[in-house]
Amino acid sequence: MDAPERLVTPQKIEQCEKIIRPHIRRTPVIEVEGKDFDLPIDVLTLKLELLQHSGSFKARGAFTNLLTREVPSAGVVAASGGNHGAAVAYAAQKLGKPARIYVPTVSSPAKVERIRSYGADLVIEGERYADALAASEKWAAESGAMQVHAYDQEGALLGQGTVGLEFEQQAPLDTLFVAVGGGGLIGGIAAWFEKKIRIIGVEPVLAPTLTMALQAGRPVDAPAGGIAADSLAPKQVGKLMFPLAQKYVDKVILVEDDAIVAAQKALWDQFRIAAEAGGAAAYAGLKKYRTEKNEKVGVLICGGNTTAVKF
Repeated sequence: MDAPERLVTPQKIEQCEKIIRPHIRRTPVIEVEGKDFDLPIDVLTLKLELLQHSGSFKARGAFTNLLTREVPSAGVVAASGGNHGAAVAYAAQKLGKPARIYVPTVSSPAKVERIRSYGADLVIEGERYADALAASEKWAAESGAMQVHAYDQEGALLGQGTVGLEFEQQAPLDTLFVAVGGGGLIGGIAAWFEKKIRIIGVEPVLAPTLTMALQAGRPVDAPAGGIAADSLAPKQVGKLMFPLAQKYVDKVILVEDDAIVAAQKALWDQFRIAAEAGGAAAYAGLKKYRTEKNEKVGVLICGGNTTAVKF
């Protein structure tokens, strides 16, 4: 197998973007004044990837997998904390493919209902993502369904890397804050930019998956708790993304649950952006980073599958 640096390159991400473009949204960016968030910078640019199909960036990787691989008659199977499952279910529905999605009990009701709404066969299995993943792998072996991994596949990294391509087209950036779970998003984005800008990862103190991997020099088991456990708490970061993180990610910031809740509140109070906990984590990390007044800072608001606002 090729090294991740050769599997996930700007050239391949660009090719991927052309394939999935008819199926995904070009999500908007908004420029806000730093003072509105008590930040010492003039302008902060938010990319609203929570407005993507299925409510998160995951639709990009899902469509990449289903459009670039041969889907068997048994369809596709995926394990997910929620967002990936919703994305695979959505992509499968749009492309006319059967889908079975495994989620753990920690998945939020909003995400479970969204998966069901796309017509997938939903199975709740185990207490955490790793349990659901094991069950999905067993089903893939028994049924012949195509496994679509949440983050540790070439298609996931290439698809999520198109977020970086798109953001670069929309706004000048010096520094970009990205939430980290399994690492498919930050791995793909970092591979796109290749150190042209600073990439700052943000993950919960209670799920320090990439932090522990970087300390150990390899992916290792990490705690999987906290308010964002349904999106930012896998057992380990992906093996494919890890060399990309080592090479291209500048820093990883850990944030407390209270800071994530405060970030959700700030986004709602200022702009009526209803971000889920994992979607707001990147903004929470910005509060712990020393920015410069003229620094062009971007924050990716990556998911909005939440019941925080109900009608």
